[in-house]
Amino acid sequence: MNLRVAGFLDNTMVNGKGIRSALFLSGCNHNCDECQNKEMQNANYGDDIEVEDILNRIKSNMPLIKGVTFSGGEPFEQCRELTVLANKLKEENLDIWCYTGYTFEQILKDKDKLKLLKSVDVLIDGKFDKRLKEGAKKYTGSSNQRIIDVKSSLKNNKIIEKNI
Repeated sequence: MNLRVAGFLDNTMVNGKGIRSALFLSGCNHNCDECQNKEMQNANYGDDIEVEDILNRIKSNMPLIKGVTFSGGEPFEQCRELTVLANKLKEENLDIWCYTGYTFEQILKDKDKLKLLKSVDVLIDGKFDKRLKEGAKKYTGSSNQRIIDVKSSLKNNKIIEKNI
């Protein structure tokens, strides 16, 4: 099983809390104006890489990293394949952050996207809005984006934002 990968950072501190690896997925239909990763919107950008190879690269960064961040592009465009990787990462006790242009509420309505969501610890949701850059919080690009504690939100059946 392959993922279309636009890029990879072995260790970063700007794509989520703590030292983590970041996986950038290809393909995005949101077309946010002034997108930070415009080239990654193309579903053909990057390389097809086996999930097992990605997992091995991430594992080679342990114990330095505490987690992995999925970004892009739009990670939920490849939700079936990414769920397989996410579940393997959880077996390694790594936390998962995910950036998406979808809202939490939109993801809940799609069974395949929901499967991936259930493996994510922190979701930064919502399209980037260049008009709202000024009020952006740490780890977000615009003030409309939320930093969501996924486990607590699913358990309580309401959005629980993380205080970072």
